[in-house]
Amino acid sequence: MSSRLLQNFKGGRAIVVTRRGGWESALETTLAKLGVSTEYPEIIDGRAQIDVASLQADRDILFIDGDLEGAVAIEVNPASRLPPAPVIGLVGVEAPSRLKALVNLGATSFLRKPVHGGAVYTSLFMGINQFLLRAEMSERLQDLEERRRGRRAVIRAVILLMRQEGLDEEGAYSQLRRESMRARQNMELYCEEFLSKRAKPPDTSSRTTGITLQGGNKQAI
Repeated sequence: MSSRLLQNFKGGRAIVVTRRGGWESALETTLAKLGVSTEYPEIIDGRAQIDVASLQADRDILFIDGDLEGAVAIEVNPASRLPPAPVIGLVGVEAPSRLKALVNLGATSFLRKPVHGGAVYTSLFMGINQFLLRAEMSERLQDLEERRRGRRAVIRAVILLMRQEGLDEEGAYSQLRRESMRARQNMELYCEEFLSKRAKPPDTSSRTTGITLQGGNKQAI
């Protein structure tokens, strides 16, 4: 099933990291027509003053000037390699090192400087939708991995139920499936809880024995 692509960016906020020189007016004007507001964070000692923790993936778009080396520090998700919000790289000098730096920041689209208004929508469309598609793919892969790990619990629960209830494999699986549906849980999670509830506590009874003493009394050792 193909995901629905986002085409309307009204209400978005563009955070443009660059040293203002006049060329950015075309970008700002075009974004305003698309319903996207523009902010320019202050750059102090070569570092853009951005509250990364407050970025919202469903609203914010980072435009990062690749000519400003080290202006933005973002930790990308180690699994999806995505930043906390879509990143569009502003490219002036097409040096491999600068392009690589933008890619490492999680850029999913690029826009050449000086910016021409006609190229902004395409870059915005590609950058945001590639970000959303990659995020969705990462979530699906993570879910599949969790379910794969959960299948071990299903197998163990089936074997345990077969031993304890005298059921065959199909009967044990069907019973677990019915019970998981009744509990409104997926099969894997239900089986994990099933196993934890039926886990036997440590047997400490064998550590003490009663010895009959003279006079009929017993002493535990």
